[in-house]
Amino acid sequence: MKEISRKQFFRLCGAIVAGGAVAGMSGVLLSRRARQPGAPLPRQLRLQKNDAPASPYRLVASFDVPNDIRAIAQHSGALYVATQSEVVVFDARGQRQRQFPTCSPHLPVRDMAVDDRGELYLLHPASIGVYSQEGALLREWEACSNLSSYCSFALAADCVFATDMANKNICKYTREGHFVAFIDSPNRFVIPSLTFGVESIGNVLYCSNSGRHQVEKYTIEGEYLGAFGKAGAAPGLFNGCCNPVHISRTPGGEVITSEKGAPRICCFGSDGAFRSVLLDGRSLGGGNKAFDVKVWSDRLFVAGKSSVSIFRYDATLAHAGACSSCPTGCALRTGVKAA
Repeated sequence: MKEISRKQFFRLCGAIVAGGAVAGMSGVLLSRRARQPGAPLPRQLRLQKNDAPASPYRLVASFDVPNDIRAIAQHSGALYVATQSEVVVFDARGQRQRQFPTCSPHLPVRDMAVDDRGELYLLHPASIGVYSQEGALLREWEACSNLSSYCSFALAADCVFATDMANKNICKYTREGHFVAFIDSPNRFVIPSLTFGVESIGNVLYCSNSGRHQVEKYTIEGEYLGAFGKAGAAPGLFNGCCNPVHISRTPGGEVITSEKGAPRICCFGSDGAFRSVLLDGRSLGGGNKAFDVKVWSDRLFVAGKSSVSIFRYDATLAHAGACSSCPTGCALRTGVKAA
């Protein structure tokens, strides 16, 4: 066998690693090409049965957005998608209904929500703007601290709750913009980056304490109710340096979390009991960023860089513990294929 020098050896290894990376990226691109409804993979590239994704949710459609997605929200019969400079409104099939420019296109959009009156709230790093359905700016207000860096927000009980990554607290406002109170964690919020999600579920606030790999619970008045979650890579745990990133909900009141690093979307009961992994990294197309997700009826709407993917539960993909054995009668499992 011909001997090679140490330098040649490392060159050879580098070529092998680079080749593997190219192959991996090709797989992701092929997966993304298959997102269009009715676009099957070429026969020779179909996954074998033993390579089937662990997720019981099947990609059924996707649609593109003109620019990079900053936030999504679902209300009534519409999905709202915010980019840096505009809000685009889609129906359940991904057909564009209307759009309007934001009044502060130079400010980053961190989150978005729609209240029961149909007013649209946009969260910026240090301000909040409220728009009509036609795009008229109704009101706006500045953060109560010049050092604020808002990350996410939730609407509940006629109030707005904004998480502040810089000051490590939650700011409570009336919907007219009047400051009410700060909510501090008895465990101390550890938020290393923009990973401070919050959602209101049944008038209980669920928020990320991502540096502690936990989800904390509070009453609308700010009373601490407890926490759930531990660090780890196994299903039901939160991996990486700071997870979960996003928090959402199901119509039945379950808690949906979205993680970065090794992306995955999971479901927990309102008491913190782990239900299942809804979408794993393979189903989501890889990468390392967390995906914003909203549950609309029996579908999962997942925001990528500049497109939204729609997933539905498929009983033929389910296995024990992956939604199929969940006792809640969740709406996500309606309209499934026969097993």
